[in-house]
Amino acid sequence: MSKVPSLSYTEVIRALQRDSWVVVRQKGSHIRLQKHLATEVLKVTVPAHRPIKRSTLSHILKQARLSVEQFNGLL
Repeated sequence: MSKVPSLSYTEVIRALQRDSWVVVRQKGSHIRLQKHLATEVLKVTVPAHRPIKRSTLSHILKQARLSVEQFNGLL
């Protein structure tokens, strides 16, 4: 299993957008993204940090239902 990369929030958001996530709003240093699936809407919040902690990115990927390998393919 790959290690979670250390990336800035802009790189994380760009990668998620390639997986059809859409930025819906920003409040302070938190950016909210959504992805519409057939039966539900997934939501994640990405903190505007440089870099995002690996543990935080790991939780974001779990909420986004992406493996580290799938995410790395989007970079």
